[in-house]
Amino acid sequence: MQGGYYSSVGGMVTQINRLDVIANNIANANTTGFKRDDVVIGDFLRLYEQHKEFLPIDEQTKDAAKFYNRSLNRVPHIVEEFTDRSLGGMMQTDNTFDFALGRENAYFMIETPDGIRYTRDGSFVLNEQGRLVNKEGFPVLPREYLDAPQYIEFIDGFQVEVDTHGNIYTRDLNNEGISEMELLTNIGIVSFENPKYLKKVGDNLYAYPQERSNEREALEQSGAVRQGFLEKSNINVVYEMTGLIETNRLVEAYSKVLKTHMDELNTEAITKLAAKA
Repeated sequence: MQGGYYSSVGGMVTQINRLDVIANNIANANTTGFKRDDVVIGDFLRLYEQHKEFLPIDEQTKDAAKFYNRSLNRVPHIVEEFTDRSLGGMMQTDNTFDFALGRENAYFMIETPDGIRYTRDGSFVLNEQGRLVNKEGFPVLPREYLDAPQYIEFIDGFQVEVDTHGNIYTRDLNNEGISEMELLTNIGIVSFENPKYLKKVGDNLYAYPQERSNEREALEQSGAVRQGFLEKSNINVVYEMTGLIETNRLVEAYSKVLKTHMDELNTEAITKLAAKA
């Protein structure tokens, strides 16, 4: 009886944790460049079927039967958390300093007090010094920053165009004698050998382990930058709401099982006390 009680508690806690993930996805449905999170909940029967060939016991033995039953009675839990990094839709804004990335595994570089961070959110602005920054005021970095610290800065009165590789071209609108665009700098775009190590750290930013910095690659020919666009989140609200309803029902089911177990335990306790009286 106690085994069933603990399994029910564990199952309910697991589903509540899944609810938190789904709720966070829904809350960020309109967040630029946001990538949905999901969890894998342990299914011990499935795990056993997948790995039984590697066990040192045969399925027909008593030891195998004990392992089989013991595994099925264990508490369900979240065995993996992951981020779906598929592309979101593109939204046209026509703003000069809005940028979307049209490929997976491509990120803008942002300088923060905690070091370089990475983002898919290309909603940038100019600060009072004419420096390109994100919505939190952190500088957007060029590729050259990886070799020597420098920033992307503009002067008033210049037309700005950015090509698909992130190269920034400007033209002085106050000088009619200059008609050609001149290369100023670039917006740094990087990719990673193992994107699974990217960790969300808040403010729509990611961190990558410093000891794996050699796995970071600056993309000079990414072909991914879309000026005047923003990438929407890849959240499917209908799908998330379906998951929310399903998970709520599971929480309610576990709650009913717990209530039944508690009623049985109380009845058993009362019966034993009455027998001793």
